[in-house]
Amino acid sequence: MQLPIEADARSAFEQRFGRAPTGVAISPGRVNLIGDHTDYNDGFVLPMAIDRSVAMAFRPTGSGVIRVVSDGETAEFAVDPLTHGHPAWSEYLRGVAWSLPSASGAAGWDAAIASTIPMGAGLSSSAAIEVATALVLDHLAGASTTRIDVAKAAQRAEREWVGMECGIMDQMAVAMALPGHALFIDCRTLASDHVPIPNDTSFVVLDTTTRRQLVESPYNERRASCERVARHLGVSALRDVTSDMLAVHWPELDARDARRARHVVTENQRVLDAVDALRSNDMARFGALMIESHISLREDFESSGPELDSIVEAALASPGCLGARVTGAGFAGCAIAAVQATALDEFLGAAGSRYQAVTGLTADIYPCQPSAAARIV
Repeated sequence: MQLPIEADARSAFEQRFGRAPTGVAISPGRVNLIGDHTDYNDGFVLPMAIDRSVAMAFRPTGSGVIRVVSDGETAEFAVDPLTHGHPAWSEYLRGVAWSLPSASGAAGWDAAIASTIPMGAGLSSSAAIEVATALVLDHLAGASTTRIDVAKAAQRAEREWVGMECGIMDQMAVAMALPGHALFIDCRTLASDHVPIPNDTSFVVLDTTTRRQLVESPYNERRASCERVARHLGVSALRDVTSDMLAVHWPELDARDARRARHVVTENQRVLDAVDALRSNDMARFGALMIESHISLREDFESSGPELDSIVEAALASPGCLGARVTGAGFAGCAIAAVQATALDEFLGAAGSRYQAVTGLTADIYPCQPSAAARIV
């Protein structure tokens, strides 16, 4: 059955280019259930793909030029040589065309993008575009790049082309998710495992409707803070640091760097505990770990914000809520709540009302389904 987002992309393609596309890449957003700012520290994460997606309708041209339209704006650039340019969103496509080894076999194509992923909300719209681009390039080149290598190429594009020093969680979640499951990832080895999500629990996106640009946000500064601590302790990444080790060296560290490192060290353990809780259907424990994670992100890592704190507090005070936390890089955007499925409708109304009463803002609050990885249809 054709998804509405697929139909939107096909329609946009036909309107812009005057003919039908030959295929459509569907690429989901993701929400991270627990484990933030651990991926670039070689740690553990537990994201899931969601039922909000980017659709990229495409058709090969053999022209040596890539033309892509999104929201009525067209980007056009040569395949060789690839250069930076405008509009800004095209940098994600350019970067993947630069980083994916098989891309040289795709000799030019037209595309149209449609999306239901809110931009800048922390739901990985950028990773969705990157992975969709990689699948299109690979398909047109007649190649069969593995999903892990697709994720690596997408991450390299964001880090080395766009300039955002991200970990690999987002790209792996978008490229490798299964319906009905979260994806447990060891970000050092890239080993992963699909963990079933109980049917009696709903995960709800809590969008504060505040936005940030990560390249311009404190994200890269937080990463540098973690790297300073790792260097001081003589390890390659904070993955190798224990709470005891951190306590011994605490007086030698900058106080803020030490707190940020403490978040990463304790968050890694929370992810492992959360996977165990999910596998045993102990959702009360899972919710408690989400709350602990939010406190750590707020107090130690300082990656929350007033609106994010307000929406988490509103969620926790609403019926059926098992736990809630900021999700993704933070600073603005979204939080995520685990909610008893039987109380979902009551929760949705109450959380939004409480948030508006405190902030004066209208939140966008909606349940999300654990969905499939990116694919071409």
